[in-house]
Amino acid sequence: MAEAIVSIVLEQLAEIVKKHIQEEVSLVTGVKKEILYLSDELKTIQNVLDDAERRGYKEKTIQHWLNKLEDTSYDIADVLDEWNYAILKLQIEGPDNVVTPKPKVCPFIPSPCLCFEKVTFRRDIAKKIKGLKERMDMIVKEKARYDFIVAQPVEPKKSDRVKTTSFVEVEEIQGRGEDKDAVVSKLLEGADQEERNPRVISIVGTGGIGKTTLAQLVYNDDGVTNCFKKKIWVCVSDVSDEVKIAKGLVEQVNGSAPNLNELESLLKCLEDSISGEKFLLVLDDVWTEYCTKWEPLKKSLKRGGLGSKILITTRSERVAKMMGTTENEIHRLGLLSHEDCWLLMRGIAFIERTEEDCEKLKDIGWDIANKCKGLPLAAKVLGSLLRFKDDVQEWEHVLDSEIWQLKEAEVELFPHLFLSYNELSPAMKRCFSYCAIFPKDFQIDVEKLIRMWMALGYLSSGGSSGDLELRGREYFDNLIMRSFFQEFCKHFDGSTSCKMHDIVHDFAQFLRKNKSHDNNMAGLDGRDRTTTKELFQSQIKVYRSLICEDILPFTHLSKSLSVLRVLECGPVEREIENLTRLRYLQLKHCPRLDHIPQSIFKLYNLETLYLNDLGLKEIPEEIGNLINLRHLDLSHNYNLEKLPETIYNLHNLETLYLKFLGLEEIPDEIGNLINLRHLDLSRNSKLRKLPETIYNLHHLRTLNLGLCDDLQDLHEGIERLVNLKQFINKNTAIERLPSGLQQLTSLETLNKLITGRGCSKLGYLNKLDKLSGEIKLFISLDDAEDVIEARKAKLRKKIHIKELHLTFLDQIKDITDEEKESIRNDVMEALQPPPNLTRLEIVSCQGIKFAGWIASSLDNLRVLGIHWCNYWSTLPPLGKLPRLEELRVSGMGKLEILGREFLGIASLSDDINTSSSSSSSSMVIGFPKLKELNMSWCNNLKEWEDITTEEEESATVSIMPCLETLVIQRCNQLRVLPHRLLRKASSLRHLEMGDCDHLYERYKDKEGSDWRSLSRIPQVELSHKWN
Repeated sequence: MAEAIVSIVLEQLAEIVKKHIQEEVSLVTGVKKEILYLSDELKTIQNVLDDAERRGYKEKTIQHWLNKLEDTSYDIADVLDEWNYAILKLQIEGPDNVVTPKPKVCPFIPSPCLCFEKVTFRRDIAKKIKGLKERMDMIVKEKARYDFIVAQPVEPKKSDRVKTTSFVEVEEIQGRGEDKDAVVSKLLEGADQEERNPRVISIVGTGGIGKTTLAQLVYNDDGVTNCFKKKIWVCVSDVSDEVKIAKGLVEQVNGSAPNLNELESLLKCLEDSISGEKFLLVLDDVWTEYCTKWEPLKKSLKRGGLGSKILITTRSERVAKMMGTTENEIHRLGLLSHEDCWLLMRGIAFIERTEEDCEKLKDIGWDIANKCKGLPLAAKVLGSLLRFKDDVQEWEHVLDSEIWQLKEAEVELFPHLFLSYNELSPAMKRCFSYCAIFPKDFQIDVEKLIRMWMALGYLSSGGSSGDLELRGREYFDNLIMRSFFQEFCKHFDGSTSCKMHDIVHDFAQFLRKNKSHDNNMAGLDGRDRTTTKELFQSQIKVYRSLICEDILPFTHLSKSLSVLRVLECGPVEREIENLTRLRYLQLKHCPRLDHIPQSIFKLYNLETLYLNDLGLKEIPEEIGNLINLRHLDLSHNYNLEKLPETIYNLHNLETLYLKFLGLEEIPDEIGNLINLRHLDLSRNSKLRKLPETIYNLHHLRTLNLGLCDDLQDLHEGIERLVNLKQFINKNTAIERLPSGLQQLTSLETLNKLITGRGCSKLGYLNKLDKLSGEIKLFISLDDAEDVIEARKAKLRKKIHIKELHLTFLDQIKDITDEEKESIRNDVMEALQPPPNLTRLEIVSCQGIKFAGWIASSLDNLRVLGIHWCNYWSTLPPLGKLPRLEELRVSGMGKLEILGREFLGIASLSDDINTSSSSSSSSMVIGFPKLKELNMSWCNNLKEWEDITTEEEESATVSIMPCLETLVIQRCNQLRVLPHRLLRKASSLRHLEMGDCDHLYERYKDKEGSDWRSLSRIPQVELSHKWN
């Protein structure tokens, strides 16, 4: 990936030439001429790098030439960094090394009026640049031997950026139904028999064939969930750290990781946690064949309950048998059929295409699917690649690519990945291969990853940090669209994490090992002492990026290091100040680190600093020396009650994370951070107010106040935050938001709004049409003015909102019952949600009837909860909702009969006759997608109306065909279940009845015709009291 570093260096050189070269001529004699010459030579080389990179896979001499080019380019970058640091040091410390902070003038070369005190340094810089120019001369001369093809400029497609704005979701998994049934059968077989040792079932298959996906399907199967008391999932990958695996198991069982680091103590804790409990343990991606590694763990797992099972996924049958799997318990996962590969690939490649386009591409797509060789991962990656191709010629280019003919062993392993990778820009190639630094199955924090790319210069050296972050997000989204990342997780604090498939990780590591400077990064585990020592002695001096754990030998580290991330380290050595090119530093969870050394605050190039969970009580004032700092994170230092005043002089700060500290107040000086874009104050439970100066932060995009329990009020003036997009106010005591909120038309996130007298107004939402995600509205009804406010809100226009929670507090007084009912109904009707809504919760609606839109305009609704609507005597025709998967109904005090209108079909008999006479294929379907139905605390519900025998036997009537789980709790008056309807729900696997007196008496003996109607259901739970 020489092209990537060449692009980076060219941008650095251009920055000098464009902004400061005239002034620097007088400082370093001859530098202007040498820099211009280097820039011209690199541009000449850049034009042929596409061809050079392509031929480098096959021709070793060209690969060697590329390596020399990378070496020289990195050395140029190092010299430029050295030059920049010397000027920064002089700017901050002055000629006598006395710290005198001054404003930063330029992101790369600061104020031209500064000059070097020592002539020797000027000469040294000039000498180094001259030497680099001579090396580049030799590289250019050698280039002429290879007759490279000069690349022609290509106009980028306008549609590409549109396609990189969202994740690809493949809702269906092709061709694994029989495999799932087979593995589930092995797990459930003999589940009630007395077995002393947990049986071990293994899924065995080659990499990328879908072992983990199959294990996830099995793990989430309702029958499996209902069979085992506890389910545990652990990704193993590297078994060298048994302590880490044991800790992961205990965390899965207990919900939190114990503060233990001894294997014996952890295993004892595990034994206590699972003792007598029937469990399913999934060990994903097991590699080691050394049984001694597993013996202590297997011994502890014997303490589990009878019928416990272990499911492992592995590429090796030897591993499966070492783990104790018998021949009959091995499930060998085969390749997908050609047709299944095509269906999987087509599901991605044809997204948002017209039928006409799909028809044109169908035949060639069928041929490309044959290249998948039965691997689901290959089908997914190729589908993601083809999604970017608009016409037949481009698809033919994929089919006829020479990648398929390359016989190099490594290329043969990853042809589909090579195809997609080769179409990335140089910078994106660099960003992707960098991810090899993380261990397998590592949870990658997306925001931190982008900051690492920034620190290494992968996103270019020009422009503001905010611009670079947006570019980094575009790169990341593009990599997502090519299926290079998976398992995305949105966390409580708004951050996003993801993982790499192990084959994609192998591919990234292959790229790193075959590119000289991609090897200049490492992820090390300090507990693996032998490997670590060897790495430190032989390689660590050249690393530019390092992630390590429990070890930090600063004296050995390369001075070229740009990124350093350390977990669980001890005291930081003074020598860290020698890492003058460091731009990204993270120290996290280091209980032995009793203070922050002054040496850290001499890292003047530092742009990103994370000091997380260190138990800090104070931050030195010298942090103000880090004038280049753009991102500062001090989160999870909950004993930190006050910040140094110098922090508020860091005018380049764009991100400030102060989550989970002990802050009681924020000083007015925070308004000095005029470039701040993201401010996180969440979980500061002692924080009671914010200064009005916070509204001076006109560039602010994110303000996170979540879980600030004592924060009760905000000053007026919030409308000055004109760029605010994320306002996170969940779990705060703020009842009244500033009225200026309604002018923040760029706002995308608002967690909750409390309305009523002395609070906010629903009308604040009127112009906030970009709101997205989830919003909770707590609506106090006082008078007829609420109807006007509800109509002003125009919820239906907020098409990006996906989850809506409506909670009502009825305080209407001094008017007639009719007038009260009119207000309630009108408000409810006015709050019609957008049609794209996927989740809706309605709580404490006091009207006597439901809104008409509930069952008529929410075709995308998947989850619906209706709670404590005490005056509803009937439920809406919810069976009409075509995508509803989960329905929860509770606290419906007036509901006495659950009638057939609930199914969404007024007269089934009429519909049967109509469909019979019109078409034999016409179906009458109620609740077509419903998987879970939960009814509770409906104390007056006496009858659930059943369907007729004719309707049960009719092939044209389908009722709840996907229902898997039915839970009925605290419905004391309900006397009998609708047996014919439940027989019609052919997928029902789990029926639970708790604290329902009449139902308990009816079914407790488990005999008679009523019981026989239920006995086909695999799991029926009947209890007299609600568990």
